Parts: sequence; structure tokens; C-alpha cells
Amino acid sequence: MVKENKYSAQFNSMFREYDIRGRVCDEELCPDNVYKIVKAYSKYLLKRDITRAVVGYDNRTCSPSFAQAAIKALRECGIDVFYIGLALSPLAYFAQYHLKCEGAVMITASHNPDGWSGFKLANGYSKTLEPDDIREVYSYLDEDVVPTRESSYEEVDVRDAYINDIVSRIHMGPKKMRVVLDAANGGAGVFVYEVFQRLGCMTFQLNCDPDTSYPHYFPNPSLLEGRQRMREMVLHPYIHADIGLSFDGDGDRIGVIDERGENIWSDTVLALIAKQLLEKKKGATVVFDVKCSKQLVDVIEQNGGKPLMWKTGHSYIKSKLHQTGAELAGERSGHIFISGDDWYGFDDAVFVAAKLVEFLSHQTETVSEIVGKFPHYVTSPEIKAHCGDTVKYGIVEELVEKFKAAYPGKVNDINGARVDFGYGWGLVRASSNLPELVLIFEADTKEHMLGIRKTFKDMLAPYKDISPVWDNDVE
Repeated sequence: MVKENKYSAQFNSMFREYDIRGRVCDEELCPDNVYKIVKAYSKYLLKRDITRAVVGYDNRTCSPSFAQAAIKALRECGIDVFYIGLALSPLAYFAQYHLKCEGAVMITASHNPDGWSGFKLANGYSKTLEPDDIREVYSYLDEDVVPTRESSYEEVDVRDAYINDIVSRIHMGPKKMRVVLDAANGGAGVFVYEVFQRLGCMTFQLNCDPDTSYPHYFPNPSLLEGRQRMREMVLHPYIHADIGLSFDGDGDRIGVIDERGENIWSDTVLALIAKQLLEKKKGATVVFDVKCSKQLVDVIEQNGGKPLMWKTGHSYIKSKLHQTGAELAGERSGHIFISGDDWYGFDDAVFVAAKLVEFLSHQTETVSEIVGKFPHYVTSPEIKAHCGDTVKYGIVEELVEKFKAAYPGKVNDINGARVDFGYGWGLVRASSNLPELVLIFEADTKEHMLGIRKTFKDMLAPYKDISPVWDNDVE
């Protein structure tokens, strides 16, 4: 961070590239520290003449008390508060539009496991803080804020307005869709069942009651444990669903299972949404992150669109979407942004799920048949190699230079090193949220994919700060 202060040692690790996350404990996130952080954010807002903020929280035991601490900080600094209670991140963003409110504090650690919390902080409509903004908030941690106005407080229920807006924008086709919904006991269950019922779907619920103990599995669409349970339900002889849809804890990431019970990863979901968009708007730009498959690039180009690769991170992708005037963007992690005439340009798994089901309801083919016509590549899962937060970025910078020297003209360095081998590619980048490096390998055959993996393994081997044992590794 740019400016050190008396909280540096305690808070530095929580202030990450595009949000703030930490463990729930006295040393990191507790009501007192939430108050300090939101007070610093309040100063950030006031410097931009923003005096109104939405406050919502995800479904964690700590969240209500953290929300009260955030409200106290905002009000003491002269910021009017609109409290929406248990919410989703997209609901908080929607509330900004609905209430004409440029500030927002969404208390969530997204897909981080129980025992974590954090914030997504807004700076205007459909905009969350970027790295320079995060650093600025950090610099205000030990500064006082002298309020220049009295603040107000209002509890607002925006659930019905949000659901009504989604439903009004979806135009279902003749196919009666059978849909399984898995909220994994997170906050999305409060919204998704009504949305798909009102769209006329035959809707089956799985873990849609919010429960902070998370008795089955934590709401993270990337977890294979959750996908296995949804697969069983999709294939149940009394259900035979057309699609299974899962949601993370704060409702901004989506997971998809096809009618055969097979995983459809999020870059393929983005390809399906891109195909839908490009049927109406040839030449549209689709923004995606460096982790996405070449399949997505192929589908965009084959359907008359313009692919644009950018940095991983929901704030980066969202910012690039608005800078370029694109109408669709997304990440392999499951964040997908729909903009233009269709939606507001923030990552919203509920709306994306509805758009996907809308698209499929107009098709005679199943989702697996549509995806089966896409170009196919052999892709590894996201592989994680432990590497300390204090050294990971420096190591990646060195690796970028080494790959450039070894493969001149073949390295995309916008976010780590994505190396093009012609028949496939490999990526290494620093995780924004955890002390680890993220690696992905993809090629036209498994043999080529494993060969790319070996190239990266050999390049990383000399670094003692990188664990030689990789999580989710492929052989």
C-alpha cells in the first residue's frame, strides 16, 4: 500500500486488489475493525461528494453485527444510509439504481469459506473500487472524518423491485423449462425460486433456505461436492431437468450443470450468452479474463463478435466493460456482466441464469447439444500452488520475463503470463485473494496439455517460495 499508518501491520493483508477480505477474528475483521474500515471508506465517498450509501450483507453469522458497525461509521461521517439487510451483491448494486444512491457497502467475502468476511465497496453505479481506490481507502484508516451534515437512516426492502425488473426483461420461448436451483443455503435462495416460477419454469429447489451453519456444503459453484448433489437431482427419474443452476453466497457467480449431469464451466456459459447476444447484435464486443478457454474466443468470432481479453478480477472486467462500451463480459470464475439494453452492467448470477434459461427455451436442441457444436479443447482445472502474499507478485513478474525470453512474441502479460504455444496455452498469475499462484493449461489434446504443464512445472521449480505440490494438479 502507498501510505503506511498505525494500522498497517494489522490491516495490510486484508486490502487486496479489488476488495477487502479477512478472517473473522479480533486481529482482522471484528465490529471495531469494520467500523474503522467503513469510516475510511466514508472519507473516500465524501471526497467525491457522495453522501448516500446502501448497506447489505451476505448470509454469515458475523454479517448482521458487521452491518451495524458499518452503518454506525457511515452515519457518524454524515452519510445517509439505506439498509437492505440480508442481500446479494447484485441486489446491493441494483438498490443503488433504485434508490439513486452512488455509495454501497456490501458485507461479504463472496466464495471465501466460513470464517471469512469482507466488503465490496461502490463508487458510482455499477462500479466497485479498483486498486488505486482500495489504496486510497487504506490511506485514510487513521484519519478523522468531521461530518458536515446530519445523516439519515432508512430500512428499505428492494427484493420485489429487483425480481420484478428481472422478470420483465426475460421473454421465454415455447419450450417449458425444467430447472434445478441450488443456493447451498446462501442468500440466493431468497430470490431465485420466485424468479424462475414467475418465468413459467418447472422449478426444483435444492438447499434454498438460508442457513449460516451451511449443513451440506458452502455456497461456491466451483466446489465439485455441490455440483455432484445437483447432478443427482438433475438426473433424478422424476425430474429430468433441462439444466441445473447453482449460486455462490452473495449471488454474483453462477454454476451450471447440463441435462446429462455434466459440468458446463463458466467460460462456456459466457460463450452461450455471447451466442445469444450476437444473434441480435453482430459485431458486439465481449470482454473476458485471461483464464478463459480459447473455445470462448472461437465462439465469439464464429458468431460475428469481437473478443477482448483482460485482467482477472470482477472490478477490472467491469471497468473494461464500461470503458469499451461492451454489452457482455465475464470471467472463468463465474462472474458474468450483462450491459446495454438488457441489464445494468454488474455481475449478477440471478439475471445471467434467467438469460441462459430464456435462450434455451427458444432452442430445439438441449444445452449439451448446443455446447457439443462448440470447438473443443482439453483444459485443466484451476491449479493452485501455495506462494506467500508478500512474494507472489514479485515472483510472477520474474516468471513473465523468463517466459518472454523463452517464447518471444508468445506471452500475453496483462495479468501474469499467458503463453501461447500454437496448439494450446498455459497461464500463471498471482491470486488476488489467497497466498497462491493460479495455473491453467489448455491444448488441442491431453498430451499437448500435459506437455505445457511440464514446461510450467520446470519454470517454477527453482522458486523455493512456490510449493512443489499443486492443488487440483493434473497428471
